[in-house]
Amino acid sequence: MQSEAVALFEEWGLLGNALVLLASLVVLDKASDWAITNSVKIADITGFGKTTIGFILVAFSTSLPELCVSLFAAIGGESMGVAIGNVLGSNIANICLILGVCFLIMTLKSSDVVKLAPFMAKEEMGTLYFGLFVASVVPLTLLYIGFASRIIGVILLAIFVFYVYQLSKVRTIREEGALGEERQKLPWYTTVAFVGIALVVASSYFIVDAASFIAESVGIPPVVIGATIVAFGTSLPELATCIDAVQKGHLDLALGNIVGSCFINITCILGVALIGSPLTVNMAAFSNLVMFSLITNLLLWYFLSSERISWREGTMLLIMYGVFLVTSYGGYRA
Repeated sequence: MQSEAVALFEEWGLLGNALVLLASLVVLDKASDWAITNSVKIADITGFGKTTIGFILVAFSTSLPELCVSLFAAIGGESMGVAIGNVLGSNIANICLILGVCFLIMTLKSSDVVKLAPFMAKEEMGTLYFGLFVASVVPLTLLYIGFASRIIGVILLAIFVFYVYQLSKVRTIREEGALGEERQKLPWYTTVAFVGIALVVASSYFIVDAASFIAESVGIPPVVIGATIVAFGTSLPELATCIDAVQKGHLDLALGNIVGSCFINITCILGVALIGSPLTVNMAAFSNLVMFSLITNLLLWYFLSSERISWREGTMLLIMYGVFLVTSYGGYRA
């Protein structure tokens, strides 16, 4: 898939790729607006709550790039390390980079401390805590037992299916959702939301391809492109939808999207990758990634438990991401 797109863009040249990049950015902006606006309407009509909609619908859809990368890597067998590295690296980027940016935007917009209580019900906070708990415990457990195999993949996938089923029952508590004509429009809102999310994912793919071609044309090494543009590109859908959600005042939807993505990455995506791989993976090689992922999860847990967000929390997360990049690059150089 990657090689075909690169060949196509090579024929278009530098100017053609610059136009593709510009057009994709415009589509990304509009598509994320569709995705968030209609997801909020779905939450209001169904009574699920914006955090739950973000956790399931938006998070799963924006995690499709990670799913594709991990699945193709797993099928390759020898590239299973790429799949695990992608899952853990994406989780760190989701929390440190994306939520860091979102927290800064939210607090700068309100010019004050943002309290989570008006945004989120207790059961929605519980959803976030459980997602962070699983995203923390699973990698730590795999590191402790020392390996990951197909059986573990089946267990992770079972955890994902079970919890999504549990979440689907939360709506009975919130049955006072909108009625009448709005409820009849639910299929339309759902279709537009999925179209928006699909366009977000597709435009992100083209942005990565075009940017990679441009970077390579000006002499940037492929390994640097892979470690920056491609790695960032798999988290671009989450970034676009979360920034749009925060700008519209839906912090709960953004938090549901990010924590949901982390939960989906570590259960569904890693589970599918392990099932698709014939190899047993030695987890010792990922000890640094696992520990950094654990630290970022605990940091977000602490921020959520204080029920207040300010520019300090956003800045701290962005600094953490900077430290992660520096230590990762230092490890690669060594």
